[in-house]
Amino acid sequence: MKKTIFALALSFCAISSAQARDQIRIVGSSTVFPFSTAVAEQFGRTTSFATPIVESTGSGGGLKLFCDGVGTDTPDMTNASRRIKQSEVELCAKNGVSEITEIRIGFDGIVLANDKSGVQLDLTLGQLFLALAKEVPVDGKLVANPYTKWSDVDASLPAVEIEVLGPPPTSGTRDAFVELAMEAGCDQVDGAAALGLEGKACHLIREDGRFVEAGENDNLIVQKLGANPAAYGIFGFSFLDQNADKVQGATIAGVEPTFENIADGAYPVSRSLYFYVKKAHVGVIPGIEEYLAEFTSDRASGEDGYLLDKGLIPLPDDQRDLVRDQATSLANLTM
Repeated sequence: MKKTIFALALSFCAISSAQARDQIRIVGSSTVFPFSTAVAEQFGRTTSFATPIVESTGSGGGLKLFCDGVGTDTPDMTNASRRIKQSEVELCAKNGVSEITEIRIGFDGIVLANDKSGVQLDLTLGQLFLALAKEVPVDGKLVANPYTKWSDVDASLPAVEIEVLGPPPTSGTRDAFVELAMEAGCDQVDGAAALGLEGKACHLIREDGRFVEAGENDNLIVQKLGANPAAYGIFGFSFLDQNADKVQGATIAGVEPTFENIADGAYPVSRSLYFYVKKAHVGVIPGIEEYLAEFTSDRASGEDGYLLDKGLIPLPDDQRDLVRDQATSLANLTM
């Protein structure tokens, strides 16, 4: 009984101490960062609340910070370019973050892009897997990836050295890419499954220097592509859209990475984007409910909302109405 009272007292103190902070704190995905920042700036300009602080920490890093506990020293929300994992829900619960609201904000595609002065690729998912996988089937055996040029993968591809800049394992973009592109591509490779390449075994990316972990900052990857037209980068569609004068996206499975193709599901490497709210901070940190109302409003994330200019692909009307209801009611996350 004493332990229970002590635990409740600690929880109360942690939440009460959050009153010392009058500014919403948001962490998480670099992909969602431009959208969250735009909403935060609009929110700060048009309400009496302070402009929220938004940090780009990566989806995995943001969820780790979010799940660290309740109180002024922990974030109120975290952005994610993939859905929260069961293990992260359990970590949150272990640290007292037992009530979480999930907000799905729209769609995004993951692109393989390069500088416009370079060669634009036209790839199948199978070819993409063979270019980037740690191990590939060769003559009926599983071997360390021997391919050094795109043309080594397939003679129809350009004789250009394979050099791809991409996100680290802590990134939600990396999580989504290995699932949507690498795993799906692995399924297209003859003999892969028979050699044990299926499921998560297909997620392993080569470590011989052909794939370079370029950090969580997608803008930095775009800048590096300008300095090296022979290199390709993996990042969210919004960054391709915002830099369309500098970079071009590869065609995947015969489909270009466009707003329309991602919205209707034709582009194969597409995903949903999210953010998560710590319910224990609602009513303690000022403005959280009002920020949720702004983000889920038609003027922000609707079909003609200002987030379209940032590259967000909105949800269909019925799904957007459902998300708005979840935000208003602070519905509890269900897995």
